[in-house]
Amino acid sequence: MMKIGILKNSIQEYAWGSHTAIAELMGRALPSKKPQAELWMGAHPKAPSLVRYGDQWISLLELIRKNPVEMLGKVVSEKFNKQLPYLFKVLAVARPLSIQAHPDLEQARRGFAREDSKKIPIDAFNRNYRDANHKPECICAMTRFWGLNGFRRVPEIVSRMRKVCGPELSKEIDGLEIMPDPKGLQLFFKNFMNLGANQKKIIINKSIQKAAKLSGDDPIFEWMVRLYDEYPGDAGIFAPVILNLICLEPGQAMFIRAGELHAYLEGTGMEIMANSDNVVRGGLTKKYLDVSELVNILSFVEKKPEILVPLAKNSLESVFPCPAKEFILSIIRLDGLNIYQGPDDRSLEIILCTKGKGHILDLENHALELKKGTAVMIPSAVQKYTIKGKLILYKAAVSV
Repeated sequence: MMKIGILKNSIQEYAWGSHTAIAELMGRALPSKKPQAELWMGAHPKAPSLVRYGDQWISLLELIRKNPVEMLGKVVSEKFNKQLPYLFKVLAVARPLSIQAHPDLEQARRGFAREDSKKIPIDAFNRNYRDANHKPECICAMTRFWGLNGFRRVPEIVSRMRKVCGPELSKEIDGLEIMPDPKGLQLFFKNFMNLGANQKKIIINKSIQKAAKLSGDDPIFEWMVRLYDEYPGDAGIFAPVILNLICLEPGQAMFIRAGELHAYLEGTGMEIMANSDNVVRGGLTKKYLDVSELVNILSFVEKKPEILVPLAKNSLESVFPCPAKEFILSIIRLDGLNIYQGPDDRSLEIILCTKGKGHILDLENHALELKKGTAVMIPSAVQKYTIKGKLILYKAAVSV
């Protein structure tokens, strides 16, 4: 049973998803009837992948539960409590996602236990913590990808807020300028997000007029206007002013740590994260907002986000340098002449083909076809495997 297997993966149909990106990757009819936001590859209980063995489709989650060492390898099985530690996704962002952050491991455990004790159903609208795990993540751009990641330097926030805000917010902005440290930033963010409805409406209406005049010269204000068009009454439209605005070119990536406020705005990317679905949201969504809990888990340290580029592991594979223990993301490029040799010592790997055609073969030369949209999983018990063809592949793995 421990063979390389083709995966059937769930598509999450969220309102911000694309009608074309995932459908085109999977070779399905265009446009899709509903917006397709995420293609999940992994063993999360919410939507585990299915593995094809012969004429059967078997849950990857169940395969790992029944055969943890053979599937994950002894080291990873013991380290991560017999669970696949990562979740691999294609993300197709046609409309901006919510402003959000993810808890660290201790916050997730406490939050999950707290909401369980209140008997809030796992799938309830007002549930923040759907599991007890943290969720560091990495997003790699497949197309030009716009996002927000972490708080700007305080002087930048003050300067740009003054450009668009009138006297209605001067007290909060002055306070941040006087106290330009994490405590001051926390106080500013908390007070700003908890403005009264009437005050918020006045500030937004006046500020968006100023932002529109500045939008032609600065993408920060252009995005502010675009967010207003999507969520006209939401204080989250100020996110590009408060957070770092980033544009990833194809092949570039960024890493999101626990407690870092972020949002994805537009583009298609490969995302890998710890195996969790915990999200605490603060705006730009019709989903559940919990500003109080968001403030509790946020890091209010200014940052300059690092743009990640893959580092060559060998002539065929390049790896993104992420500090997470749960996953490794890499790109494999084959030109039809070279053969990729999988590592001997490894855990369960998931590979997605995004371009080209070829084959993956095990030691006994059992071959599975790889083509655009095909995903396969390779258990730890498969001793060796090779890949041939002219292909671009994204690989999710775990350090052993």
